[in-house]
Amino acid sequence: MELDESVHAQIEALCKEGDDLAAAGSFGLAQDRYKSALRLLPGDHRQWEAATWIYVAIGDAHFRTADYEKCFKCFSNAVQCANGLGNPFIHLRLGQSYYEVGNLDKSADELTRAYMGAGLDIFMEDDPKYLAFLRTRINI
Repeated sequence: MELDESVHAQIEALCKEGDDLAAAGSFGLAQDRYKSALRLLPGDHRQWEAATWIYVAIGDAHFRTADYEKCFKCFSNAVQCANGLGNPFIHLRLGQSYYEVGNLDKSADELTRAYMGAGLDIFMEDDPKYLAFLRTRINI
């Protein structure tokens, strides 16, 4: 199933604005753009792959501002959307969010999923504490 071209173009434009704002450190404004894009999806938004990457973008903005509870909610939504389950980045952020709120067993599970899906490279752009923690739980 494909989105109407004009709706897809509007969503891409809003997400591009959100990405630019996030890159400039304006995470709240970025989230507003992403949420506007999410509202453009017709019907059950979880059926659209666009919803997956929009939730990822919103969640990543929350991660960057250390709002781990909201980050967790966004990535939990993303994993329920089209092509979300098994996406290594989604599992990485879920694992990191669980780690930050102290749920280490669930953190280890999600970080393992990220590692199994993408290898060590997925851990290289973030704080090394997540990889160090995972090494205490599995043999890497």
